[in-house]
Amino acid sequence: MTSTLLPPAPAGERPAHRDGNVLRWLGGYTSSAIGDNVYYLALSWAAVQAGTPAQAGIVTAVSAVPRAVLMLGGGVVADRCGPRRVVIGSTGVRCLLVLTAAVLLLVAQPGLWALGAVAVLFGVVDAVFLPAAGALPARLTDRGQLARVQGLRGLAVRLANVLGGPLGGLGVALGGTAGAFGLAALLIGVSLPMLLTVRVSEPAPDDTKARRGVLAELGDGLRHIRRDPVLRPLTLAIALGDLGFVGPMNLGLTLLAEERGWGSSGMGLVLAGFGAGAGAASLLLAWRGRVPYAGRVMAVTAVASALAIAALARVPSLAGAAGVALLLGLLAGLSGALAGALLQSHAGSAYVGRVTSVSTLVSFGVAPLTFPAVGWAVEAWGTVPVFTACATVCALSGAVTLGSRALRRAELPR
Repeated sequence: MTSTLLPPAPAGERPAHRDGNVLRWLGGYTSSAIGDNVYYLALSWAAVQAGTPAQAGIVTAVSAVPRAVLMLGGGVVADRCGPRRVVIGSTGVRCLLVLTAAVLLLVAQPGLWALGAVAVLFGVVDAVFLPAAGALPARLTDRGQLARVQGLRGLAVRLANVLGGPLGGLGVALGGTAGAFGLAALLIGVSLPMLLTVRVSEPAPDDTKARRGVLAELGDGLRHIRRDPVLRPLTLAIALGDLGFVGPMNLGLTLLAEERGWGSSGMGLVLAGFGAGAGAASLLLAWRGRVPYAGRVMAVTAVASALAIAALARVPSLAGAAGVALLLGLLAGLSGALAGALLQSHAGSAYVGRVTSVSTLVSFGVAPLTFPAVGWAVEAWGTVPVFTACATVCALSGAVTLGSRALRRAELPR
């Protein structure tokens, strides 16, 4: 299907990419995201130096466990305390954790248990940070600018992915693993002054929440999602998309490059193609601000990106794979940004943290735990069947959207 992009923001409404408040948030978010990438590289490097590759894999994946267990509770905290306060507080704790790891590596030789403890604690804090960070954009600007904000956020993620690896490698080269952890702590810490200057619209505190338990508030949030005709299928569509996407585009891509003999440089080229496509989709939304027929466009691009995932494992040449990855990034980036904007526009200010925690649970908590299954399946059957199965799961995301009349007809706010 084809669609025509609407013009920029109406007169009197400040576009998000020209809003100083949004840009301060964007600077803090970008610095923190780059720091996260440097941290994960430093953690994996330190774990490889301290143990076997299998042990290193466990250390780097263990932070997903507390995220999976505690993420929904983190959404309750974000709604109860306000996403800005939670983001600022958890960013400070994350900075201290990474700085502690840097000091440990500087003065001693911590083993795998110490590194695993740092990873688990980081995952615990992430379970609170991630829902709040996802809920914060909805409080920054007018509802009509949500798509632009999601586009800007996507650009920040792509920039962090591009810069995080080289900066982490530079930190290891100049200061060892301790230096890389120190650089990560610095980047996360630099985000704090910018985040402190961000102003958000937050509802007045509700004293009755303090007298209710976390489980009661979580139940309210889940009922809110279940009763909303858009949120109910949308959260399911996002979960299916993440579940089918994360495995093949992380561990699966590494195994595909090894199977085809592309090497690390070839894998980097495919990832660069994907990043360029996703960045282009984010730039498009940040510039134009709104796509009509958002629900239908999200569904069609989700199905098309699923086909691209299946095709990625069937293209014999490296150049062809990079081209498919470019298309995949464009389609998945557009579908994901539209899903995020629709989610925040329908969540409601009192529930945005809990709704965000449910929508991100699979991506950050559950999907990373499937990596061992993906590796085992590739070893048993090869990359083509595994990529095809994962693509089928992704296609179900589009099918859920098309099958829901309310979500299919959903539009972004003007």
